[in-house]
Amino acid sequence: MSSGAAGTPMDLSLAGRAVPLAAVVRGPLVESVHLGHLVVTGPDGEVEAAVGDPQARVWPRSSLKPLQAVACLQAGLELGTAEDAPDDEVALLALACASHSGEQQHLDGVLRILDGAGLAPSALLNTPDVPYDPEQAVAWRAAGRGPMALVQNCSGKHAAMLATCVAAGWDTGGYLDVGHPLQRQVRSTVADLARSAHNLTTVDGCGAPLHSLPLAGLARAFGRIAGAPGRAPGSAEAAVARAMSSHPEMVGGTGRDVTRFMAGVPGLVAKDGAEGVYAAGLPDGRGVALKVLDGASRPRPVVLAAALRALGVDAPVLAELGREPVLGHGRPVGAVTALLPDPLPRPAHEGHRSLPEGLL
Repeated sequence: MSSGAAGTPMDLSLAGRAVPLAAVVRGPLVESVHLGHLVVTGPDGEVEAAVGDPQARVWPRSSLKPLQAVACLQAGLELGTAEDAPDDEVALLALACASHSGEQQHLDGVLRILDGAGLAPSALLNTPDVPYDPEQAVAWRAAGRGPMALVQNCSGKHAAMLATCVAAGWDTGGYLDVGHPLQRQVRSTVADLARSAHNLTTVDGCGAPLHSLPLAGLARAFGRIAGAPGRAPGSAEAAVARAMSSHPEMVGGTGRDVTRFMAGVPGLVAKDGAEGVYAAGLPDGRGVALKVLDGASRPRPVVLAAALRALGVDAPVLAELGREPVLGHGRPVGAVTALLPDPLPRPAHEGHRSLPEGLL
């Protein structure tokens, strides 16, 4: 236990049992190593495999969005849930789960959600920003425009939260308050999906309440969502799973790895999160969640691809995303490489795991 900036105790257990998840190899040498934790849960929600600590408590960041979308549907939001819902409306539910790139299709979708609830963009209380996608951000600034809540990557979630408040008859002005009925519903839904009732709460970058989870709880929740179309086809979880897997372009954007994963693996539900978090669920109900200890995003898709391959998933996209080139003078001279054992080990308290022989 160490002390934070304000002298309060700081729990460093997240670091204590982290293991190597990926290596950055340049030429013949390992240049950097990303430590972290990864866990796989089965269709029953129990931990099936793990490297590092499956109970490491993390902030899921934007990986929480599909769970928040389930809560919105449970609270009365009707967005793409009807059996005969038009496909473009189903896409709006996927946008509610998004960290979108700020492409025109995303902005138009946010405006549609708000308009359907009788609200203007001024109702959005998420943190103003420029588009997440670098090219979109350049074009946005070149047009003389600055940060706006509408284009910030979480605006789909916030629009859905506002629409939920309208549907339920709740106040829209305080929808981000932790004691608001909507946020109480979110907290309850998160605890239920993850089977984790003792979760801490803080504020996410977009301004919404954020709940901590054991990494296994995050994997469990994604497995439940992804498996719901087969197990409970009329549920809110099933609606979210169908929306995300059928409209991955709304969850991320052009070229984004989260979009490519879902487009390339039928029925996969996946969501990236800031500070090195990634979570995914398979249609058979298995879930995967990982946390990169240093918060880096670079190794996330490489590690997730390796984990999915270890679980028997066979799709070309896993080879595409499973190797991130390391460049020297503009050409590949190495790669970011996952260090996961295959098969993944059953959970055990083994402490640190060494780098595979030959990488040092």
